[in-house]
Amino acid sequence: MPVSPVSTETAAYDPRAVESAAQAFWDRTRAFEVVEDPAKPKFYCLSMLPYPSGALHVGHVRNYTIGDVISRYKRMTGYNVLQPMGWDAFGLPAENAAIKNKTAPAKWTYANIDHMRSQLKALGYAIDWSREFATCKPDYYVHEQRMFVRLLKKGLAYRKNSVVNWDPVDQTVLANEQVIDGRGWRTGALVEKREIPQWFLRITDYAQELLDELDRLPGWPESVKTMQRNWIGRSEGLEIQFAVDGEPEPLTVFTTRPDTLMGVTFLSIAGEHPLAQKAAQGNPALAAFLEELKKGGVSEAELETQEKRGMATGLWARHPLTGEDLPIYVANFVLMSYGTGAVMAVPAHDQRDWEFAKAYGLPVKPVVVDAATRDALREITHHVQDHDDPMAVALGQHGAIDVVEIDAAVAVVREYLRRIDEDGAHTERGWLINSGPFDGLEFQAAFDAIAAEVERRGIGRRRVNFRLRDWGVSRQRYWGCPIPVIYCPDCGVVPVPEDQLPVVLPEDVADAFASGNVHSPLKTNPEWRKTTCPQCGGPAERETDTFDTFMESSWYYARYTSPGAADMVDERANYWLPVDQYIGGIEHAILHLMYFRFYHKLLRDAGLVHCDEPATHLLTQGMVVADTFYREREDGSREWFNPADVEWRMWQPEPVPMPTLDGTLDPMPLPPPVLTPVLKSDGQPVLRGGTEKMSKSKNNGVDPQMLVDKYGADTVRLFSMFAAPPEQSLEWSDAGVEGMSRFLRRLWREVHAHAAQPDHPQVDPAALDARQKTLRRQVHETIAKVGDDYGRRHSFNTAIAALMELLNHVAKFDDMSDQGRAVRHEAFEAIVLLLNPITPHICHALWQVLGHPETLLEDIPFPQPDPAALVRDTVTLAVQVNGKLRGTVEVAPEAPREAIEAAALALPQVANQLNGQAPKKVIVVPGKIVNVVL
Repeated sequence: MPVSPVSTETAAYDPRAVESAAQAFWDRTRAFEVVEDPAKPKFYCLSMLPYPSGALHVGHVRNYTIGDVISRYKRMTGYNVLQPMGWDAFGLPAENAAIKNKTAPAKWTYANIDHMRSQLKALGYAIDWSREFATCKPDYYVHEQRMFVRLLKKGLAYRKNSVVNWDPVDQTVLANEQVIDGRGWRTGALVEKREIPQWFLRITDYAQELLDELDRLPGWPESVKTMQRNWIGRSEGLEIQFAVDGEPEPLTVFTTRPDTLMGVTFLSIAGEHPLAQKAAQGNPALAAFLEELKKGGVSEAELETQEKRGMATGLWARHPLTGEDLPIYVANFVLMSYGTGAVMAVPAHDQRDWEFAKAYGLPVKPVVVDAATRDALREITHHVQDHDDPMAVALGQHGAIDVVEIDAAVAVVREYLRRIDEDGAHTERGWLINSGPFDGLEFQAAFDAIAAEVERRGIGRRRVNFRLRDWGVSRQRYWGCPIPVIYCPDCGVVPVPEDQLPVVLPEDVADAFASGNVHSPLKTNPEWRKTTCPQCGGPAERETDTFDTFMESSWYYARYTSPGAADMVDERANYWLPVDQYIGGIEHAILHLMYFRFYHKLLRDAGLVHCDEPATHLLTQGMVVADTFYREREDGSREWFNPADVEWRMWQPEPVPMPTLDGTLDPMPLPPPVLTPVLKSDGQPVLRGGTEKMSKSKNNGVDPQMLVDKYGADTVRLFSMFAAPPEQSLEWSDAGVEGMSRFLRRLWREVHAHAAQPDHPQVDPAALDARQKTLRRQVHETIAKVGDDYGRRHSFNTAIAALMELLNHVAKFDDMSDQGRAVRHEAFEAIVLLLNPITPHICHALWQVLGHPETLLEDIPFPQPDPAALVRDTVTLAVQVNGKLRGTVEVAPEAPREAIEAAALALPQVANQLNGQAPKKVIVVPGKIVNVVL
């Protein structure tokens, strides 16, 4: 065996020294920098890039440790592995921090990046830092600007007025998901509706492809794919025209329920609709109502829950099939940004329409019934054949009815009508009534018949619609990528020529933020804003909006593959892409992952990449949760305390005096002490608020840097992988972290104690005795299990549990013979190599203690089980008596039933139960149990 360069004396485990030495070796050898190697299979492992908020949280640690375990394992199994890291550095938080601290966002951002990079390095991640970038740097976003110019020329980028959620405090547009109960998610300010010019990308051109290719992503969680399908929201329906009195153009609506067309009793339009604006010109009350509608957000959730309000426009439309006059209302639940900004209202079969109709006394006309009501109407028709309107019969409009047989049917119909009148709309599909020539048709037949009729009349057409809307990419803030557009009074909108890119965001804006001004320095800085038109050379102005930060995070994965490329990517991208394993939170399932997929298709269609999807496998890790503790303040609010400041103690409650019959208080004896959470600083009780996601608001976060300083990075990594499977929530436990620390210290002691013994010969399988064979079999069973847990199942917690169990077996193995020491040595080598993806620092050191020169363990092949070692000489069977476990027996795998029975009955525990009597029955389950029935 080679002589170890590390002392084999049983020294105390010092994580700081061990981790510093390993990291220095990795840095010195540039261990994780990779290049394209066609001779090896590639593996691109990517965790979602962090926002440089200032410090890592435990969620970061869990996310990046999952990726690191997969990356290190894949490299040990022969893959050429890329694991990069960068910074999602633009965004509103930096701008808000700059306002608060009266500094420049760039300075705040770069300082945070430096700090967080040092934290990531301290955790020992196998990252190729040579590919690092920050999205706020011009050498990154210049490519994004160039791509936007190309998309603009192709018509895939465009500008139009749009009604948006406007945060009056942050002075910016908010996505629907950032509006919570009508307020901005960050400021809490009441959101307003504003119509402003916005830049968009035509993601809707790719809606069908984005939907179809979800079926070709088996490596993505079904929950994520379902959310994306719902967000894309493909629906088939009819576009129908309603003529409007006095107007040259009809009012067009889209509906997925053309079967309800004969139940339309009014039309609803958005406050921004041109008809509404025109009607308001001579109607002050309506004009005031339209102004009022500008308050509040535009999210669907808000529209669904708010009180339904509206006002008549005084305009009338004609039903396209019946010619009936229908009033047109402005309604607060209709938006121009959804569909055509107009809705055909069917109160009997749409809940929002029903609520609106009830509020304003509008007709409710049922035209769709369920099977029970359909059958009841048929029965009425059958028994009252001289009347062709069974509904009128049921309502008593037929005159005297003396047909007893229809009493039950009449009751069914009246109950159906009562529900619609009192409880709400009947929204299920069914069979048509009150629909003239379409009566009796079921949904699909009605859909087809009505579609054919409106198409025949030239007043409608079939079409596919999507809930997905084009991606609004402009934001009215400073700290973002400048949109490369110039506005010229003569030439109009002019894209910045590619040879004049990048349009650089000025970073020296400390003076602008020193006053606490929330307005963008781009708008208030004429030197930056004013320029010349690249077409005519005349005076012009730059676009002062910046890109939504989802733009940067939609293509960052591709840039990692091509550092330094002159374009967004070069030919290296087609070696590395698609990403083989993408890792991030489920909260990104819709927006980021949808834009991520869309932008990849833009890159593909530009000829920059060849594959259709950016990532083949997606792992969405669970959140990290922890206990919460608080005290009630006098004003009813809660003061939250960090779990690190709380401890559990036996607390003595005060006795509660009880009044006696004579009015005196009789002191009660002391109640028993109870285990209670108390604040360490004052020793007084606090209340437990339950287990919740770690957050600043509940003050239940754990500082991973503090844990690294106290226990070492390997302990933190080990706990984050052991406490729960990756997809499930991880409940934080200080005791669990302590347990992981004890395990590593024990492993350190055991390996050092073993290495201090004489030389360790090679294992000779033919020379092993029964105990040695058993331990070796346990080693190779663990190798097989851990390899499967890492590679196929991503079940890291069970892999760790198996390694802990193996260490227990090795610790109990006291065979000091040559082959005994050889089997122990093989076991320790296996444990170190198997554990290396999770705890690489200690494994780096212990590998040397085991007699190997300092080397990169990721370049050592991952252990493979020896099939011969897995063969069992004996099997252990549980022995039960009347279903209760009484012991075990060791038998040969091929032992006959009679021999197994004899061995089980010979057990003293079983013989005592039999007490000399023969058993009624002996049940043998081969390879598992023997059950003796008395």
